[in-house]
Amino acid sequence: MTKHLPTTSRSLPISLIRAREGVMAPIREMLAETGITEQQWRVLRVLVEHGAMDASTLADRASLLFPSLTRIATTMRGKGLITQTRDENDRRRQMIAITDDGQKIIDDNTGKAAEIVVGFKAKLGEAQYEQLLDLLALLDPADKGDV
Repeated sequence: MTKHLPTTSRSLPISLIRAREGVMAPIREMLAETGITEQQWRVLRVLVEHGAMDASTLADRASLLFPSLTRIATTMRGKGLITQTRDENDRRRQMIAITDDGQKIIDDNTGKAAEIVVGFKAKLGEAQYEQLLDLLALLDPADKGDV
């Protein structure tokens, strides 16, 4: 028996990639003015939301591979957006925190980021926007039910 693949217009992986590009376009436009990358934005957002944390947890919460976070953190530290210190209890762990300059980038762009979300909610409707987030969370292998 031959199994048929769905058309590419109904392929979940391809649809997710296309949707990601649609979601990220206005965010990339916003970030172009800040001088930081999408990944750096995610790092700052996680640090603002959760506070200082170890590098491994930060990588996980920012959806980054640990080696990528190591490289990104070096760049961000050089820009003065984060600090990295050794954990007092476990000297092998690196603790990462946002600086005032990093916080300023978030503060300066919170309004624009909120406008972007409003645009997505207007396109989808509030209920479908929330439903989409809930459905995507079901596919997230790292999701701990924090919906």
